[in-house]
Amino acid sequence: MEFQYQANPNPLTEADRAKVLADPGFGQYFTDHMVTIEWTADVEGQNKAFEAGEYLNMVGNWSNARIEPFGPLSLSPAAAVLHYAQEIFEGLKAYRHDDGSVWTFRPYKNAARMNRSAHRMAMPQLPEEAFVKALEELLVRDSAWVPNGEGQSLYLRPFMIATEEFLGVRPARKFNFHVIASPAGNYFGGELKPVSIWVSRDFARAGEGGTGAAKFGGNYAASLAAQLQGASRGHDQVIFLDRSPEDSLEELGGMNVFFVTKDNKLITPKLTGTILEGITRDSILQLGQDEGLDVQERSITFKEWKDGVASGDIQEVFACGTAAVITPIGQVADREEVHTTPSTDFPVATALRNRLVGIQTGHEKDTYGWMHRLA
Repeated sequence: MEFQYQANPNPLTEADRAKVLADPGFGQYFTDHMVTIEWTADVEGQNKAFEAGEYLNMVGNWSNARIEPFGPLSLSPAAAVLHYAQEIFEGLKAYRHDDGSVWTFRPYKNAARMNRSAHRMAMPQLPEEAFVKALEELLVRDSAWVPNGEGQSLYLRPFMIATEEFLGVRPARKFNFHVIASPAGNYFGGELKPVSIWVSRDFARAGEGGTGAAKFGGNYAASLAAQLQGASRGHDQVIFLDRSPEDSLEELGGMNVFFVTKDNKLITPKLTGTILEGITRDSILQLGQDEGLDVQERSITFKEWKDGVASGDIQEVFACGTAAVITPIGQVADREEVHTTPSTDFPVATALRNRLVGIQTGHEKDTYGWMHRLA
């Protein structure tokens, strides 16, 4: 796939960009350019696929790949994304290494996950090589936006939206894939410290047979009411249960959760179709195994969590995701009950985070082949 390039005629000045990179926050500023690739359905081919029973095989063509100035999208008020929520997204980061080169972490895993999300949402799949090339093409132009401060990176947001102008409940026949980029500091801001979690009992994020395993905006919208409820009580994040009588744990509003026991078990809820398959989660499972931990993916209930911290069997709890990497959980609140994690220094979480961040930033050897050079 060949990309056309249209330079931004009014890029941010070097001085203004330096001010942004000195304190980027998260998701507040955006680079000079963005990626756009268009998809149009082959209606005849789609009909044949449907007749053959391949009802989720979206037949069509990607075209008009380009790097263009970052700016507003032009959409019809009748665009399908606005009415039927056909949209998906990904999140990954670009890191500046000491030699000035720019790298990202396991981008083909993001490309594969995006295609799984697309399949679930009846959207076209973008070839993995095109996904990665889109990142490369953008970073060639906007590499100056990658900060080099401690804990900083350039957050990359690929996303796909239905752009066809129509009102009717069917898969759209036109889509756009985009990538935008935003310089980022620490997700929770400032020095890494334990966060407080609220147990959501009034709201659910996803259900069996739903879209919980897709990186789909609706899942995040579904988490916001619970997030606000927890924030109103002084908590940083919310964790969802599976709504079964056992109250099995699922995930936070945007992160997976892990538990470390006193006998060196590293436990995380198993993937059931209602939990997003996090790439940071997958990487931690590999690192934990290589560090000699007894890694387990299984059902874990909220009762096991609160009983475990009360008895000291569970020593550490932490959340993980692309944006936050690894964040310790200091306490969890279930209505009026508050359960505090025994550990105060989180040695396992800290060691795993240091190892993972070390690989991402080039300060530790990448023995897994996880890093991919962008610029």
